[in-house]
Amino acid sequence: MSNLKSITDEHGRQLSPVLDKNTKNFLIDIDGTICDDVPNEEPERMVTCAAYPDALEIINKWYDEGHIITFFTSRTEVHREITETWLKVNGFKYHGLLVGKPRGGNYHWIDNHVVKATHFEGKFTDLVKKMAEIEVFEP
Repeated sequence: MSNLKSITDEHGRQLSPVLDKNTKNFLIDIDGTICDDVPNEEPERMVTCAAYPDALEIINKWYDEGHIITFFTSRTEVHREITETWLKVNGFKYHGLLVGKPRGGNYHWIDNHVVKATHFEGKFTDLVKKMAEIEVFEP
């Protein structure tokens, strides 16, 4: 990925590279977020579910702006091919697909890099900044 920048710690040791501050690394769920919620137990519905038009428009806009788009889904490896085909047929632009996300929600992502969480509530739009209460580790 060409927009990764090398960084080092105070001792000159190389650390994991980071994206430019103006490039976002979007991890986007599929079922219930960019299309109807289809459970793994009904994979035949994965072929015919309709993409949400606003999701397609905004995600492709972000891709065209240079942001990284990765779909992260609870679908399993068995569903990878059908999912990749569905994304292509529906016109989604993306860089990667991660399958096997734990099911059940209530996610807590712990990372040494900044993580910004955005809860999808039914419509894709450009992102806006709002203040919100978050849980953090004690200093």
